[in-house]
Amino acid sequence: MTTPLLDLRQVNKKYNEGSKHQVHAVRELNLAVEPGEIVALLGSSGCGKTSTLRMIAGFEEVSSGSILIKGSPIHQRPPAKRGVAMAFEGYSLYPPLTVRENIAFALKGEKLDRQEVDRKVLEIADLLEIHDILDRYPSSISGGQQQRASLGRALIRNADLHLLDEPMGQLEPQLRAILRGRIKHFIKERGLTAILVTHDQTEANALADRIAVMEGGVLQQFGSPAELKDAPANLFTGTFIGEPPMNIFNAELEDTGDVVRMRLEKEVYLTFPGSAFSGNLRALLAKEQQFVIGVRPHAVHIHQDGEPGTVFANQWLGDQTHIAANFAGSSIISVQHDRTDYRNGDTIRVGIKASDLHVFSRSSGNALSHGGDIA
Repeated sequence: MTTPLLDLRQVNKKYNEGSKHQVHAVRELNLAVEPGEIVALLGSSGCGKTSTLRMIAGFEEVSSGSILIKGSPIHQRPPAKRGVAMAFEGYSLYPPLTVRENIAFALKGEKLDRQEVDRKVLEIADLLEIHDILDRYPSSISGGQQQRASLGRALIRNADLHLLDEPMGQLEPQLRAILRGRIKHFIKERGLTAILVTHDQTEANALADRIAVMEGGVLQQFGSPAELKDAPANLFTGTFIGEPPMNIFNAELEDTGDVVRMRLEKEVYLTFPGSAFSGNLRALLAKEQQFVIGVRPHAVHIHQDGEPGTVFANQWLGDQTHIAANFAGSSIISVQHDRTDYRNGDTIRVGIKASDLHVFSRSSGNALSHGGDIA
């Protein structure tokens, strides 16, 4: 068993500790990152992801718990002694230095000759498409250019761990898409280990080997992009991951043996053959009785044998159609790959396969099953 390159053990972060304004930003966080892995911390604003990154870097103190790099505790060391390179969301470039000098400054302690420093700076500049601003000062360039310069300063360093805080948030979509592929190749080719903070699912899916989903300071799930989408650990992850979001409905079980029926609101029934669910799952659902079902919009089919819904929106997005309909006292979205001519007020028939169902406990939100078997 290999030693994780980064190991967070029961890490907590509390701000204004002991006062009535105390904020528990990170709660009992356990996270192990393997050498050469890219991990994304993904979540909405205030979920604890940046606090986690700053504790690893040493810019925030750990309230309790420990942080280890290569098996050695580092959470009480000063930032410069942790072997960590960080690209800040706020850029933090040195105003009196040019972009070239800012990037090269990161190599100051490596005792490289001038020619090697210049080579490395130009390599990073080409990677990030900032070669034309190398001799300009931070105050004379755009926010997106400053962000790329800050990213270059972090990537050029020889460090055990690279921390990237919203590294491409200021970039236009086309450039962001290009740089995602380049940066991932750069990191992987050199065997670097990186932690990425982002609120952008596309960025996390494109860059990361594994994604840590956080909410309210709590790690909700840590897994590959495919695991998060196909087997969400709980209702939060299920609805947070995916675009458009997962459709969810309260449901009650009616199991007659040969047939399993799930009763939704407005007396809408989803009917499945009993064989579509494992015996263990049927016993669990019978015990639970009331639960929440989820289905991804791409798995919502429209065909004549389904249950009725009333269309209230039909959006063609250039490569797919999103059809929204009133269904079972709520709304449902179906993604179609071709244009459709449904109009507002039209009736559609909605079909869902048992193999596409996700079932969650209504009380705890924890996943009970995915695709007809126990989670």
